[in-house]
Amino acid sequence: MHVLGLDYLKLFDLKIKNVFLSISALSTFGTVIWFFAIVAPPSFVVSTFIYSKGYSYLSDDPKACVNCHVMQDHFYGFEKSSHHNVANCNSCHTPDGFIKKYASKAINGWNHGVAFTTGNYPWPLKITQYNKDITNRACLKCHGELIGHKHSKVETNCIHCHSEVGHMK
Repeated sequence: MHVLGLDYLKLFDLKIKNVFLSISALSTFGTVIWFFAIVAPPSFVVSTFIYSKGYSYLSDDPKACVNCHVMQDHFYGFEKSSHHNVANCNSCHTPDGFIKKYASKAINGWNHGVAFTTGNYPWPLKITQYNKDITNRACLKCHGELIGHKHSKVETNCIHCHSEVGHMK
């Protein structure tokens, strides 16, 4: 008697062997196609991640943000701000929670990588609505009690009036 899962395992094992046997029998053209379809994309992603110091964005160090030269003015503004001793970039620019934080960093990392590589971004840099919402929630997390009485009837948009608090000019 055989187990149904075992048959699938044998079938999968045969398919893997067939793939590797067919790779070894490829013509030169087939090898080139195999390289550009299977090997090159992950190699490009990994080498770009290493070259751009992508691993540094996993930290909370504000200096990671200046790996891109277009962020240098924002970093210098942050150093002069009232928040530089009590917060870092992630305090205001990523949501709470491990998964949300790193999902946001991945989304922004991808978007920033594409924008800065292609040169397709506005100057001066403009914060997206997605990131405005994250930053506004961060303001309210720390300062919500201070503003509760002033803005109780309307939705609070901290950045509208206080856009330069974290990045002094």
